Amino acid sequence: VGPLALSVDDAVRYYTGEAHDWERQVLIRSRSSAGEPDVYKRFFDRIESAVFVDARTVRHQKDEIGNPQSAIRNALDSVRHSKLLIDREQKTDRGFNVKLGRGGIREIEFIAQALQLAYGGKDPWLRVPHTLISLSRLSDRGLITETELTELFNAYEFLRHLEHILQMENGLQTHSVPDDTDRRALVARRMRCETVKAFNAEIGKHTGNVHRIFDRVFLSEPGAVATGEVNSPPYGNTPPTKRRHPSLNQERSPERDRKGVSHEARRARDEYFQQLHDFVAAEKDFRHRLGAFRRRWSTLLDEIRTAELAGMIDARQSKRAQTALAEASIEAALHITREELVRKYKTKMEMLPIAVMGLGKLGGGAIDYGSDLDLVLVYDGDKPLGSDVTHAEFYSRAGEIFVTTLSSMTRDGSIYRVDLRLRPYGKNGQSVCSATAFTEYMRDTAAIWEWLAYVKIRAVGGEVELARKVEQEVRGIIHSRAAAAHRGDLAAETRRVRLLLEKEKGGRRRAKEVDIKYGPGGMLDVYFAMRFLQLRDNIPDGTGDRSTDVMLGKLHERGALSSSDYAVLIAGYRYLSMLDHGLRLTVGRRTRLPAANHKALESIAARMELDSPAELIERITLHRLEIRSAFERIVAP
Repeated sequence: VGPLALSVDDAVRYYTGEAHDWERQVLIRSRSSAGEPDVYKRFFDRIESAVFVDARTVRHQKDEIGNPQSAIRNALDSVRHSKLLIDREQKTDRGFNVKLGRGGIREIEFIAQALQLAYGGKDPWLRVPHTLISLSRLSDRGLITETELTELFNAYEFLRHLEHILQMENGLQTHSVPDDTDRRALVARRMRCETVKAFNAEIGKHTGNVHRIFDRVFLSEPGAVATGEVNSPPYGNTPPTKRRHPSLNQERSPERDRKGVSHEARRARDEYFQQLHDFVAAEKDFRHRLGAFRRRWSTLLDEIRTAELAGMIDARQSKRAQTALAEASIEAALHITREELVRKYKTKMEMLPIAVMGLGKLGGGAIDYGSDLDLVLVYDGDKPLGSDVTHAEFYSRAGEIFVTTLSSMTRDGSIYRVDLRLRPYGKNGQSVCSATAFTEYMRDTAAIWEWLAYVKIRAVGGEVELARKVEQEVRGIIHSRAAAAHRGDLAAETRRVRLLLEKEKGGRRRAKEVDIKYGPGGMLDVYFAMRFLQLRDNIPDGTGDRSTDVMLGKLHERGALSSSDYAVLIAGYRYLSMLDHGLRLTVGRRTRLPAANHKALESIAARMELDSPAELIERITLHRLEIRSAFERIVAP
């Protein structure tokens, strides 16, 4: 029996020398939970490199010196060996064990830990102790697919809930589902399954998904795991040689740059713009340019939709492609606007001196079918125009042409609904304002509800340097003002605005209608809670991924969001977001479930791998109840 306490030096010597692989694996989830946190930090800083081995620096493997694939294979094999030891000890005569059984919670944890061990050495961003956060980041790096991530989240949620039911029923820390018919029927009812058969099927579905992914991770070649191209590739089962549209090839590569836009996404945006520009340039007047613009845009959007329906891309990749198309469309509209202004004012300009700022879904990089473009248009008031026209007249006309290009209805259809209502002074303000006036308004006049709206501001087009400068200044202003504000006032106003939208937008629904955005426990609860915490604790968006699930993880890591509330919000948001996407893809943009359209509900349920519309609605109800409770806790007085 060893000593009850070790010095930091002795502990470091053990874990960097004598410790078994499984002992180092356990340290992935270690954290300071009591006592002096600096002692833990000194310890972990010294042993971290022994836990997460950088395959590029491996030098001790005989005949495989410096072979990264071998080092990765060793990491995977080590974790798999730990699981095999558990399986040997696991008795099978006492019912299914939700924690240690085949396809259980431990397999989910080991999937995350194995890939963290294999790739965390060269990618410190993957080194997080929380299982759900680590799975999200592994998906962002392309090490598990979006479909696998969804399956693992759903299984983790189901199995954890089942574990809690079992422990409440037995009054002790048990993890085994009883084989006794009556007791199993009781557990089934408490899991909201109508029959034991349905309950067994639900267990089989989730554990089957988990074990399939477990085998995919541990039995594939390391290089294939890294690209997500084995058994469950990011684009379904379509071989790479059959991918017809290079703009859709947007894997979340480990080489994704730290500026938040992958090289693939940037290339997609540029390719979309080139196609739009080529079609528009062939036309001689404004009317025909608009027609060409709309026709080509519709073709490109149809390609994205077709690729998704064919299983070539998943929902997240679809939104990224649509965001790239939206940004390309903004650039194309600016080009058409410049041509018209040059013709009208007989002036020369290589580029229209306007910066386009995105808010809402565009600001977060998550444009979806039917999304509005929430924009603020800004110009540099110090830049001369090269003609006698005033800035006010020129930019007013520029805004009019730009919005018309993107949103007016013609016989060829429309492109986007452009919303400029969040500009300074709203409908009473100028459609295009100077950068100086914009920042002064945010510094001196903007209300708390406007701070919440501008949390996701992002430069999305036009004059790049001006756009980035405005983005940085506005973000700095709102976070500075929020830091100086009374926390109670910030919470109260967040709650007031959220509930006002619920009343205005969700209050006119019929009794049985479910509004997944504006209704209580809808997506707006998640958005407002997240933005409130960002402002309250001064956690601004960076230049990287600004999506809701990534920011929720960041808030949890920084201590702004508790583990229990994080688990509720991330699971609920992913479910509602997937449902929202399914609605848009199936019946078009709407926030309420089409209760009378049973076929549409069946289609959406099938896309979400659920057995029936009834199960779909039941899960919505559970998530909304939990989301609303978390929202109430977060913005409580």
